[in-house]
Amino acid sequence: MPDIIRSIVPDSQYERFVSRISGSFIDLPVERIEAEIERALRTLLEVFGTDRAIFYELDAGGGPPLSIQQAVRPPAPEYAGAPSTLRWYLSELRAGRTIALERAADSIPADAPAEREEIDRTGLLSIMAVPLHIGGALACVLSTSSFRNHRSWTADDEEGLKVVGNVIANALYRKRAEAELKQQLAQIEELKRRLEAENVVLREDARAAHGFDEIVGKSEALGRVLASVAQVAPTDSTVLLLGETGTGKELLANAIHQRSSRRQHPLVKVNCAAVPPALIESEIFGHEKGAFTGAQAMRIGRFELADRGTIFLDEIGDLSHELQGKLLRVLQEGEFERVGSSRTRKVDVRVIAATHRDLRQAIVEGRFREDLFYRLNVFPISVPPLRERKEDIPLLAWAFVQKKQSELGRRVSKISRNDMERLTAYDWPGNVRELANVIERGLILSDGDALVLGTEFGHEAPVESVPAVGPDLTLRRIEREHIESVLSRCGWRVEGRGQAAEKLNLNPSTLRYRMKILGIHRPG
Repeated sequence: MPDIIRSIVPDSQYERFVSRISGSFIDLPVERIEAEIERALRTLLEVFGTDRAIFYELDAGGGPPLSIQQAVRPPAPEYAGAPSTLRWYLSELRAGRTIALERAADSIPADAPAEREEIDRTGLLSIMAVPLHIGGALACVLSTSSFRNHRSWTADDEEGLKVVGNVIANALYRKRAEAELKQQLAQIEELKRRLEAENVVLREDARAAHGFDEIVGKSEALGRVLASVAQVAPTDSTVLLLGETGTGKELLANAIHQRSSRRQHPLVKVNCAAVPPALIESEIFGHEKGAFTGAQAMRIGRFELADRGTIFLDEIGDLSHELQGKLLRVLQEGEFERVGSSRTRKVDVRVIAATHRDLRQAIVEGRFREDLFYRLNVFPISVPPLRERKEDIPLLAWAFVQKKQSELGRRVSKISRNDMERLTAYDWPGNVRELANVIERGLILSDGDALVLGTEFGHEAPVESVPAVGPDLTLRRIEREHIESVLSRCGWRVEGRGQAAEKLNLNPSTLRYRMKILGIHRPG
């Protein structure tokens, strides 16, 4: 009788494995998804020390599987049967129960002849299979089996298999969603902007085409993001939104929450960069009365407010190392303590995090915990900057006009051809947020039915004094000297309260862009 092999996979190896698998599917072209799934299954065999891994996509009507992908190594045979014939096996999984058999031949019930026949025919010794649910229904199964030795299974094995299975399932469903989205985008291709001789009258609203009424755009780059959102929203998986400032990550967090089973409960938002470091722990976890100077009353933290709902942690990369550890505990155990309390509290919260920072580089520099990154990086979504979805700019421009004109007492029905071309040609370092500001400023300047845009996008009127203008000073030189002067007084710090971007009334990314094109560099 073969020996029993105990599970000895260390947690760190699981985490690296899960991170590697989830990372390999980020922005992966749909035509390469199936090959990447096969590679992930082969890697699973190496990490788990098993001989066969199978991923089934099941038919909701109980028919044959929609797809079977597998990786095998001798002595395991390839699986050529139909999972739908294994009735006991599927009934356990449909009931939400993981199958973990150390000695398969001794554990299968007597009234499961198809399963016994499969074991006798193939020589299967041990198996673990986990159910994977999408929108509350069993959709896929991921299993791994041993044919050389009996193998014991642990809770970590089960968790690792479920995480990998969810990553594969989400990728497969994204492929299907993208195919459907391309068909929808083709149907609205005829709605592309029509430029008349002098005026652009472009009022078509493309939002309903992709089913996200609150999100404007029809580009392929945005379509890929929305396909990912549609895939992950019905699950409880942690989502990490990655992208530059002003790209609409908060809007995507709203969309995920509203399409989840938690939508009847609150979506609580925390901007980790906006709260002073001394108060951020109290903001997130709450505090007891008298916990620190100024704590005159007990305060409930954002995690408690989000119980049974969703919490959106914006700019997660700005959290301190100490607070990162406490957040990791909530993600792992669902437990925390208020500041000044020893009582442990339990919460059931789905986490959506966002950052414009490179977290992998922050790990290398010791500014971000690697274990927290693994927990957050279950389902990463890269949000494209506006310069990579320029076909959305006309639609966004009109959306902002329609949103703001009543509020400002304006009635705009035209944007000149020249101005629309300027909007589309500009790189928008401040992304959608900067475009919204430019349109609002244009509405303020407009006193007729045509939008009047400013002379230069992204450059707000400075709040500080400007150098005196002499005959040898150009506008570019005045701007450069003024920005350098403000930076010098702020110790060349761009971001933060009271720093250069705030003093200049600019978005930090806009200021960095202006510094780049003006050739401004910190001395020394």
